[in-house]
Parts: sequence; structure tokens; C-alpha cells
Amino acid sequence: MNTFTPFNPHADATSPKPAQISVHFMGRTITIGAEHITLLEGDGNYTYVYTSSGRKYLICKTLKWLACKLDSNFIRVHKSFLVNSDYVIGCAQDGRALKLRCGNEAVVSRRKTKEIISIFGERTQRISA
Repeated sequence: MNTFTPFNPHADATSPKPAQISVHFMGRTITIGAEHITLLEGDGNYTYVYTSSGRKYLICKTLKWLACKLDSNFIRVHKSFLVNSDYVIGCAQDGRALKLRCGNEAVVSRRKTKEIISIFGERTQRISA
């Protein structure tokens, strides 16, 4: 009698998270590296992607789906915002807003304020909102 060992193809697969996402823009497909994404803003089943070059793209993926696909540099600070922590330069005094290098601001939810202050409170300058 043959003995079989259980096979789970996903057990050993430690695939890294993708370092880029694809965006359809003006009839072309553009790939944007995660290191160039500053902010993701969810709007229902769509997401606005803000880049370090100041561009804004609209894709038809949910913010939750993108949060699962991107690396740990991206922090969910609100139901509608996913922020790349490398681009954060300021935190509001009460922890309810984050200022990004590109000039954008992301609102922080009430439930996330303590976590955001503990992460960004010491390493960023305080801003008044």
C-alpha cells in the first residue's frame, strides 16, 4: 500500500507582495511601483492612486483588495485612506491628520489615532490642523 504525504502548494510559497500595480490611463496600461505611490483613497469600488510625481489615477479595485496586495509600508489610517509611511512628514497635534511630502493630507479615523501617534508621533513634526 502506498502512503501519500499531504501536499499544500501554498504552504511553502512565500511569494513577496507585488512591488507595482497596473493602471489603465489614456488607452494604455501603466505600471506604478509601490515606492512611487504616496496615498490611496478609496471611493466605493474605485480607488484613487496618488503618486510622488503629483499624478492621480483612478482604478476599479477596492482599497481592501489593494491593502492586501501592497507591502507593509502602507498603513490603513481610515476607512478611505491607505498611506505610504515613507512619505509622511507631519502629524496633527491631535493625531487626526497626516501631512504627506507631496502636499496631500490624509484624515485619520478616531479609532486609529493612538496607533498613528505611536507610529508617527516621535519621528515627524507636529502640524496644526
